[in-house]
Amino acid sequence: MNTPEPDLVITGGTVPVLPVPGAAAGFGAATQHDDIADATAVAITGCRITAVGGDELADLAGRGTEVVDAAGGAILPGFNDAHLHFVASAYARYCLAPLGAARDWDGVVALLDALEPGPDGWIRAHGWDGAVLGDGGAERLAHVRPDAPVVAYDQTGHQLLLNRAAMDRLGLHAAEDVAGGTVSRAADGTPTGHFADAAMGLAGAGIPELPHERLRDAVMRHQADLHALGITSLTEPGLGPGGASLLSGACTASALELLADLAVSGDLTLRITALMLFSGTGGATAAATRRGLASELPRLLEGRGIDPLQLRIGGVKVFADGTPRSGSAWMSDTYRTPCGHHHGHLVIAGDTDAERVEALNGIIAAIHEAGLQAGVHATGDAATAAVVDAIAAANAAAPRDARHYIIHGAFADDDALRRLGEHRIGYSTNPAIRSAAGRLMLDVLGGERFARHQPLASALAAGVPANIASDAPVTSPDWRHSVIAAATRDTTAGPGGNDDERLPLRTALALMTGTPAWQDHAERDKGRVAPGQLADLCVLAGPLPEDPRRLLQIPTALTVSGGRIVHRR
Repeated sequence: MNTPEPDLVITGGTVPVLPVPGAAAGFGAATQHDDIADATAVAITGCRITAVGGDELADLAGRGTEVVDAAGGAILPGFNDAHLHFVASAYARYCLAPLGAARDWDGVVALLDALEPGPDGWIRAHGWDGAVLGDGGAERLAHVRPDAPVVAYDQTGHQLLLNRAAMDRLGLHAAEDVAGGTVSRAADGTPTGHFADAAMGLAGAGIPELPHERLRDAVMRHQADLHALGITSLTEPGLGPGGASLLSGACTASALELLADLAVSGDLTLRITALMLFSGTGGATAAATRRGLASELPRLLEGRGIDPLQLRIGGVKVFADGTPRSGSAWMSDTYRTPCGHHHGHLVIAGDTDAERVEALNGIIAAIHEAGLQAGVHATGDAATAAVVDAIAAANAAAPRDARHYIIHGAFADDDALRRLGEHRIGYSTNPAIRSAAGRLMLDVLGGERFARHQPLASALAAGVPANIASDAPVTSPDWRHSVIAAATRDTTAGPGGNDDERLPLRTALALMTGTPAWQDHAERDKGRVAPGQLADLCVLAGPLPEDPRRLLQIPTALTVSGGRIVHRR
């Protein structure tokens, strides 16, 4: 074996062969070769895998080689979360007070009453869930903490609440309506303090950003958290001027500048593909998109010597609609409860469905013409169909390997899936969200539509380039929850049983390792345990279990990023 002396050899493990679904349809890398099906060891030189084999790889070790015994653990590709709000997750975890433990609005009030204002006088919190707490949040929070302005972001990132002191500070008592957003109002027409989607920008524009060093510290701590889970790559879905309304500015262009600084200094060990965000969670226009594309933001990383496999700007995030739980996803059929008798609509700017669809087409066309990738948030089936139409039209006008993709895509019928596969449109969805919100979604949408919620098996059968992702901080960034949810289809509405959309465990693992690499235009470099691939690995503390649920009992023993050990249990 003509292999250079490795820097690291991992022995005594198992290298499970993971399929790469859709390879026959022409995307992604081929399935791992049969000749490494029984591999137990991996050799690494520099930042690449140089050999995959058996006990003989230990003989390659020289005086400078570190040898690690995997003790029977599964040696997997490093996990690639294709939709993880990294900076926002760091911010939520280390800079905002948690509200998720509250079971009612009285509990939220009690948690806020116990908090000390920050150095700038503001109280910031995150994690209330209207599906759990019910209505009445604006009324309960209006009079809480008269001594300090309070902003409380919901779990989904699409809503926030302000107390009266914050409304006073920001001058929002006469706030006007915003295209693509909702300003909730009392009977007399005055704003209540509840703002959703694009209307969050009214508040975000005036809430002070946190100091740079505090955010940097949170990002570094969260990077260690993710490595401890075996995560080596992620897509950061939305940084730019449209992020001003999200989590006190944690998603603005300054966050991308922070990641660039970390990449230059060598402190960034996660591989990150960033999407730019020119408009917030609603109100996007083709004109605003073109202005953003003409700005300096798309060129922010140029000339700094940053390896694009470490940090790259891949494209643009676009919010086409909202979420089913808030009734703002655009559906072809009416909602049931609690917001029945309507379909929702696109949150793109426009007064009618036709105007909004026309604007969506202009936005996608602008991104495509710029040579970038569009990642489009579309949860409803009508929104998904409209986005597929827009992407297909852009590709037809100027064919190229754009790899535009649908984000969430919670509802897609057979025709939409067929067209996703036909046009090589990616599909990145979130089984852990479905699992946690199952009971609510069943009530809102009914049994038939809920059964087709995130139809991953059908998508793969249609040749769709699909992957699964966490959408943290909406759910936990722990990939095991997403994989288990995809493999079992268990939800809060009950066990998955014989659900036809369940995935085999190894297929679910591939959808968080191999297929996200296709979304990143990086399948030649990462996503597999094979010679020539980047040495990004997750070594579990045990073999893959027969029951996917047992993954929660198997922690990550070792994480390697670019040949460098970044976590050791």
